[in-house]
Parts: sequence; C-alpha cells; structure tokens
Amino acid sequence: MMVRVSDDPPPEENPANTAEEATPATPPQRLRTLLAIAAVLLGLDLLTKCIVVANLKPGEPVSIIGDFARFSLVRNPGAAFSMATGMTWLLTLVAAAVVIGVIRIGRTLRSLWWAIGLGMVLGGALGNLVDRLFRAPGPLQGHVVDFIAIGWWPVFNVADSSIVCGAILLVALTVFGFEPNGTRTGRGEPETDDATDTTVHKTTSEGNTA
Repeated sequence: MMVRVSDDPPPEENPANTAEEATPATPPQRLRTLLAIAAVLLGLDLLTKCIVVANLKPGEPVSIIGDFARFSLVRNPGAAFSMATGMTWLLTLVAAAVVIGVIRIGRTLRSLWWAIGLGMVLGGALGNLVDRLFRAPGPLQGHVVDFIAIGWWPVFNVADSSIVCGAILLVALTVFGFEPNGTRTGRGEPETDDATDTTVHKTTSEGNTA
C-alpha cells in the first residue's frame, strides 16, 4: 500500500486571524444597565415621595433618631438641598438637558462603573423632573418633595442623594483613569485602538520573519 506524500507547503496562518484572536474582546454596551439602575431609583424616589405626602404634614416632623435624623415634609422650589429657590423653571430645563445628555452618552457606554454612576444621575434627575412637571403650583414650576433631614444638613430626598452619589462616583472614575469605553488610562494600559494596532503590527512582523 503506497501513501502519497504531497509536495505542497503547509498552509500559513493568516496574520489577520491571529491578530483578531489576540485582541481583547470589546466590552458590551451598558445602556440597558444604565436604564435599569435609573428606573429602580426613579421608582424608589416616586414611591417614597407618595408615602411621605400621604402621611406627613409640613411643619410636623417625625423623629427617627432623636433630633439628628427625622422625616420632615418640605416643598422645595429650588435645586438639591434647597439651592436656587427662585429659579425653578431654569432648573427644570437643566434637569431635562441632563436627562437627554446622559441617554446620549449611554448609547455608546461600555464601562459598568460609568453605567452605574450615570444611571444614578439619570434616576435622580428624572425623579425631581417629574415633581417639577406635575406637582403644584404648575408645569415647569412644580415644587420638589424633600423629606430626609439629617442633623444640620438641608432636607433632601432619594433623587438628591442619588444625583450626588452618582456624581461623586463619576469624578472618582475620571480621577483614577477609568474611561466610559471600558478602558483605563494613566497606568500604562493602552487605549483599545492602540492595543489593536500594536497587536496587528507585532503579529504581521512575526509572520513575515517566519
């Protein structure tokens, strides 16, 4: 029995395919995560406000921990922590702009931590925006329901705390080099595009040498 031996050289590996295998996978988009977090916080904010409005009266606080922590119903025409009380209509437009901006950014977002931070900001902005649009004294002039009083701190609500905590998280991510696209800079780690170009160039050179 004779075995035929082929004189053809073995097939060469495609450098392009090797490069694709060596390139790290692109992180998934995080828009759904962002929207889910925002929806949960929005629902929690609206629920707590409805409970407070139904059970508390202005000027009649309910003590939780002595005088340090209490529930106190306050109708706030201003921004978070009772700032800019005479600019309700402008604050409404700003909140609407924040909502639109966060959603646009979220369409290309790939970082989980950025999705969490932006989701918190979006949920809080929507919570207070609903108050400004649908509560008295009227559209664009509605007063936000605040009810959490801690020590000397101005009275606030779930939406306010969500916005502040989300903003702090986003600042921390920026300081430590975490990018919205899922990469990290400032620690010797290349951006995604640079990493891809370097891998392709290196693999091609090795293929040519072989």
